[in-house]
Amino acid sequence: MAEGDIIMVRQRELKRLHVIRKVMEGTLTQRDAAGLISLTERQIRRIVKRIRQEGDKGVCHKSRGIPSKRRLPFKARIVQLYRSTYPDFGPTLFTEKLQEREGITVSRETVRTWLMEEGEWKKHRRRKAHRQWRERKDCYGEMLQLDGSHHDWFEGRGPHCVLMAYSDDATGSVYGRFYDYEGTIPAMDSFTRYIMKYGIPMSVYLDKHTTYKSWARRDECQEAEPLSQFGRALKELGVRLLHAHSPQAKGRIERLFNTFQDRMVKEMRLRGVSTIPDANRFLASYLPVYNRRFSVPPKKNEDLHRRCNEADLDTILCIKTERTLKNDHTIQYNGTIYQIKDQIRAKKIMVEELIDGSMRIRHEGVLLSFHEIAQRPATPEKERPFVAKGKGHRPPIDHAWRPPWFKTSKEKEHRAATEVS
Repeated sequence: MAEGDIIMVRQRELKRLHVIRKVMEGTLTQRDAAGLISLTERQIRRIVKRIRQEGDKGVCHKSRGIPSKRRLPFKARIVQLYRSTYPDFGPTLFTEKLQEREGITVSRETVRTWLMEEGEWKKHRRRKAHRQWRERKDCYGEMLQLDGSHHDWFEGRGPHCVLMAYSDDATGSVYGRFYDYEGTIPAMDSFTRYIMKYGIPMSVYLDKHTTYKSWARRDECQEAEPLSQFGRALKELGVRLLHAHSPQAKGRIERLFNTFQDRMVKEMRLRGVSTIPDANRFLASYLPVYNRRFSVPPKKNEDLHRRCNEADLDTILCIKTERTLKNDHTIQYNGTIYQIKDQIRAKKIMVEELIDGSMRIRHEGVLLSFHEIAQRPATPEKERPFVAKGKGHRPPIDHAWRPPWFKTSKEKEHRAATEVS
């Protein structure tokens, strides 16, 4: 070894070099040396040959000082991608997008560590649970959690809207659609679409929004509790209504909204979704992937959804309002007068406002034909009731209907007028 050369070795390599020198001097056999440093005789011969060619540095590992081929040299690139494209993504979602969109495979903890080193992420302490956890239902379709989430889903790129979401309590599978507002028509439309895809659930768990629960006072003579239009439709379908007394009671769908308001918003941002129709098309492809990944198998492998034909849904899931049929066979609804063409004898008829905006009128389950009119038809002269003109007929003073005091007072007035004359 040339004078002045410094070789950086470990204690294990110094021990190996000492034994190999003994082998080269002939004081130790290769078999004994292999037993001392836990190597094979073939490896001993290979190390002896390398030391004779390279000197004492031949005992060092050849990868010493050479960067690993499995190292991650793209830390700066990943941090730059986070800052430019995914600035508000969490480490887990950011890792998924790196593999899905950028073709970069790296562990979540590695990404989390890098982001924390660069000051792009901070530790988040989880809150302690303070409520009793409710076990999931046993069967798929046994209970469905329904709620609407008001949020700026398009981050200013489009209108504010509401996500009407349905979450199965047993499996956690999700169905949803975007609407302009949370009301009776959106609730009925989304529930109709859910039934056509999965079937009628056994029960629905929802909050006390006026769409789902009627706050009208119950009369003393009224036995049943007043129902909203949506509640009435679910009752006709045989679905049990369960109202939550607090948001925490239906915590599963509330946590689902927290996840969607983070993950889904960013997914729609990456795909440039900015309108409600585009958002509903996005859900058609996003929710199946989400359900395959995050849904859980139920305790009992049984589907309790019931099937229903579309005609029955069209009749039940609509806004029903009772109206009085006048003598001229007209009704008034939403400030418009409608003329009933069918000759029926009825005091009350039912007006149905469908989800698509059309209207139907029924009496005892039979559809009636009608058309809109500008004003009520004029009543024929002979059918008009008699109305006296002017002051009308005045009965005489001695009429049987006159009270006694009236007749006496009039006679006194007449006598006084005669004496004066």
